[in-house]
Amino acid sequence: MKEIRHEPVAPTRTQWLAPGAAIDPHRHDDHQIVYAGRGVLAVTTSTGLWIAPATRAIWVPAGTVHAHQAHGELALHLVGLPASENPLNLAEPAVLTVGPLLCELILAHTDAHTDAPPDESPDSPERARLRAVLLDQLRVSPQQPVHLPTPSSPQLKAVCEILRTNPADNRTLPALGREVGASDRTLSRLFKADLGMTFPQWRTQLRLYRALVLLAEDTPVTTVAHRCGWSSASAFIDVFRRSFGHTPGAHQPRS
Repeated sequence: MKEIRHEPVAPTRTQWLAPGAAIDPHRHDDHQIVYAGRGVLAVTTSTGLWIAPATRAIWVPAGTVHAHQAHGELALHLVGLPASENPLNLAEPAVLTVGPLLCELILAHTDAHTDAPPDESPDSPERARLRAVLLDQLRVSPQQPVHLPTPSSPQLKAVCEILRTNPADNRTLPALGREVGASDRTLSRLFKADLGMTFPQWRTQLRLYRALVLLAEDTPVTTVAHRCGWSSASAFIDVFRRSFGHTPGAHQPRS
């Protein structure tokens, strides 16, 4: 990672990022909710890559070094919370489901801060009520991660890099193991011990991440399916719907 900036206060605001734009690694003394109202957001931490389409928000605890990457034109909504206020009781990053009500609350809260006149108090009764309802909704939002944990084992790193380069690579774990010089038993154990998931689970997460990126770039659904390793568009749509609750077309800019 690049040099880490320290920004004591996590801002509450709305900002736009162009496709491919990035925010360098930094940390806050506050907690932060990061939500992409449009486009797909990738947040990198020391533990891996966290992905948030418009149905997800990312919880970034105070002190966590993180960097942002925009895929597609990104409407970035940031909600800062004091370190003393942790509605989720989470000390690690997490991906949260954003339903229609929570979405509107985040948009209203961040837009109000962004568009507020300079002389308006940030602690007005109206903002306080909006923020209280927002926090209530956060407390009941289930975690549904799209998370690519970072491996530490050299052999596991080699396997993960092969698949990152080509998510459509459909080789089995034994075949990949032969390429990196490790048995499938060793690799299976490393996936569970190092990444907390099985090989098929990690590969599915990788493919969903790459699919979200391609969809944000307005790539046709059938093309996305084949580039990411699904046997057909219908198989891809089925996995996508079960993971996100809707079809891939909802993530395309033209939709």
